[in-house]
Amino acid sequence: MNLDKLQIFDRDLSVERLNYYLEAEAIAVDTETMGLVIGRDRLCLVQLSDEVGEVSIIRIAKGQSAAPYLKQLMEEPKIVKIFHFARFDIAQLNHGLSIITNPIFCTKIASKLGRTYTSSHGLKNLVLDLEGTELDKTAQSSDWGNAANLSPEQLSYAANDVLYLHRLREQLTRILKREDRFSLAESCFACLPTIVQLDLRDYQAIFEH
Repeated sequence: MNLDKLQIFDRDLSVERLNYYLEAEAIAVDTETMGLVIGRDRLCLVQLSDEVGEVSIIRIAKGQSAAPYLKQLMEEPKIVKIFHFARFDIAQLNHGLSIITNPIFCTKIASKLGRTYTSSHGLKNLVLDLEGTELDKTAQSSDWGNAANLSPEQLSYAANDVLYLHRLREQLTRILKREDRFSLAESCFACLPTIVQLDLRDYQAIFEH
């Protein structure tokens, strides 16, 4: 990732960047947090990328509870939001910033439905298998709460987590359609907002006997 092309924003997108992204058919999205427990571990960064690789990183302040321009983009019904493991990211966006993200494409769900020849569905494995590129994940377990002083390695890691999602969506869509599983994937994506609301209310195993 060429960091010279990366735009960094504090607390929210600019209105100019929002209007730019509103022209896109799809936006890749990822988040970085202080940990994996929603409600305990705060949201620190939101990364966005369009299909041509225009990446934005929004630094979310401690105690921040709203980002109106980001909310408008994430809730725009004409723009698909692409995630890897959307369940976690959209829960963080909802809990931290009251954003109800939709519509959604999750590359992890798509991979599990389509790439049944493997049990490896992490982003690193997916990019290596479908793109032939090995992602550097050494900055994954970082102190993202120190957002004002992120290292070049952290910024590059955060950007790479969205840069590949558009191409992964294309390749996984081809696999799903070839195997007659695309409509099933779309149904799974449509269920995600409801599943996240159950997660946020700490409902567990309600579909079991």
